[in-house]
Amino acid sequence: MKKLTLAIAFSLACVLPAQAEGPAELLVALNSGDLQTQGFAFVLAGQAMEQKANVRILLCSAAGQLAVTAKESAPLKPKNVSPKQMLQGLMKKGAHVEVCALFLPNSDLKPTDLLEGVSVAKPPEVAAHLLKPNVRMLTF
Repeated sequence: MKKLTLAIAFSLACVLPAQAEGPAELLVALNSGDLQTQGFAFVLAGQAMEQKANVRILLCSAAGQLAVTAKESAPLKPKNVSPKQMLQGLMKKGAHVEVCALFLPNSDLKPTDLLEGVSVAKPPEVAAHLLKPNVRMLTF
């Protein structure tokens, strides 16, 4: 009985800290301008959200164009949905979307050119987010 009690105590000690960290969080850093890469990033982000993860998307470089109101992207098969439409769907479900801090200063764009709900990332906040123990990062 003593061994069983020790085994249960050890198991709980391993499991409880992971649960105490809170919900899983996923940071998707997307730089690619490739439509299929963008689509795959958003499919995974959507799947993570369906599994109750909080999702934060950071768009940099060519991927930042997805956040520009006047830009469109081509649809992808099999659902005939564009990466931009996928991004907007994720935002409606609660994904936090930002363009990197370098995107606007290195383009002819301003914050008002971005989709409603897209903000400009603040590097100290992104770094603090990355250091949280329950954050996973995907880079495309």
